[in-house]
Amino acid sequence: MVLPLLKLGTLALKTLSKPVAARLKKEAGLHPKFRNFIISIAQANHRMTTTMQRRIYGHATDVGIRPLNEEKAVQAAVDLLGEIFVFSVAGAIVVFEVQRNSRAEAKKEELRRQEMEKLRQRDEALEKEIKGLKSKIQELEQLARGKGLPGMFNFRLTHIEEGKSATAA
Repeated sequence: MVLPLLKLGTLALKTLSKPVAARLKKEAGLHPKFRNFIISIAQANHRMTTTMQRRIYGHATDVGIRPLNEEKAVQAAVDLLGEIFVFSVAGAIVVFEVQRNSRAEAKKEELRRQEMEKLRQRDEALEKEIKGLKSKIQELEQLARGKGLPGMFNFRLTHIEEGKSATAA
C-alpha cells in the first residue's frame, strides 16, 4: 500500500516541478543582473555546442562563432535553466528511491541475520539437551548394570534380542 502511494507522490512531484520551472523561466528574464548572468551562460553554451557540432560534422572550428542576440540568449538560458531544474528534481527522486530501497534491503538482511542467529542458538540448545540426555542414559545403564537388572533397563539389549528372535522365526 505504501509503495504505490510513494510512487504516485514522486510522479506528482515531477509533474509539479514543470510549472515551477516555467515560473523560474519567466522570472529569470525580468531581473537585470540575473538576466546578464544567464545571457553569458547562454552565449558560452552556444559557443560550446556550435564548436562540438562543427567537430562532429567535420567543419572548420577556427571560424568565429556569431553570438546569439539578446532575446534568443535569454530564451535559450531560461530553457536550459528550466531543464536543469526538472532534471534535478528527477535526479533527486531517483536518489531518494535508491536510498529507500537500500534501507528496505538492509532491514530485510538484518531480519535474516537475526533469524539465522536464533536458529544457531536453538541448534546449540538442542545439542546441549541431547548431550545431557545421552549422559543420563549412560548413568541409568550403569546403575542398572550395577544393581543387576540388565533386562529391565537395558533397552538396547532387549531390542537386539527381540530382533534376533523375529528373524529366527
